[in-house]
Amino acid sequence: MHISILAIAEQSDISTTVCMAGSYEIFTRAAAFWAQNGNAGKFTVQLVSASAAAGNSSNLFAPKPHCTIDDIKKTDLIIIPASQIRGYDTTTANNRLFIDWVEQQYKNGAEVASMCSGIFLLASTGLLNKKTCSTHWAVSDQFRAQHPDVDLKTDKLITDEGGIYTNGGAYSFLHLLLYLVEKYFDRQTAVYCAKVFQIDLDRNLQAEFSIFNGHKNHVDEMVLNAQNDFEDNFAQKISIHATAAKYNVGRRNFDRRFIKATGLAPLDYLQRVRVEAAKKSFEHTRKTVNEVMYDVGYNDPKAFREVFSRITGLSPLDYKSKYNIEGRLV
Repeated sequence: MHISILAIAEQSDISTTVCMAGSYEIFTRAAAFWAQNGNAGKFTVQLVSASAAAGNSSNLFAPKPHCTIDDIKKTDLIIIPASQIRGYDTTTANNRLFIDWVEQQYKNGAEVASMCSGIFLLASTGLLNKKTCSTHWAVSDQFRAQHPDVDLKTDKLITDEGGIYTNGGAYSFLHLLLYLVEKYFDRQTAVYCAKVFQIDLDRNLQAEFSIFNGHKNHVDEMVLNAQNDFEDNFAQKISIHATAAKYNVGRRNFDRRFIKATGLAPLDYLQRVRVEAAKKSFEHTRKTVNEVMYDVGYNDPKAFREVFSRITGLSPLDYKSKYNIEGRLV
């Protein structure tokens, strides 16, 4: 079993190094534990550069690769760390070599896992078309604009489809690593690594960490005006039918244009605006759940709880308990 961790030097940052180092350490520790328990099968983990003449890193920490992609005729799993790469046309020559190599290795049977913004390199291969993926919520608008044929699920911490794995953002790559350790080794090895590196097992949502930013990177002025209406008046009773009529379009056409521009249905957008306001109130005030519910435009506790839990993965009370700035349950 051969695991290739892309040693991205150019267009990298500290997160790139952290992903590479974390991947190498956890897989190496997993392989050692696996062997110590008498299991058959050799696991080789290597940092792989694009070429022997890889450019200088702008990163504070430069990787020290074991080999180049030309030395690897076949690999079983490719790890793509976070990076500043945002598309095939904007990469350096070395990073384009990575993109082409990943595509070819996948066609030869390798599986591929991307971490955080590493999704842009993976998407540049074309392997994600018509598939689901996740990435950091902060780059979701940019990713959707560049790759409309990919089904981005920013609420998901990990996706797994067709031998391609992706994860949310920042240090949640550690959860993807445990997921892969369990898949390639076993549950016992994953639990061992979770204990050694003190990582929570089985977390599968990043929704509670996301900050809803409105999806306004589009050119439909009518939809933009409707978004501003929702954000300015979310505490009031809002009718989607009335909003469509305000802009002299039918409800079906309004929904179609709104979804095309933002990726969300109007009602879902309004719900996310309200939940984002509720989250901020839970974080910074002593208001009760019911008080916050009324403040953001809900009158039905059950409906509010269901919508909040669906979007964040936590109940309103659990969210307040976890994130209130004073750490109080009110």
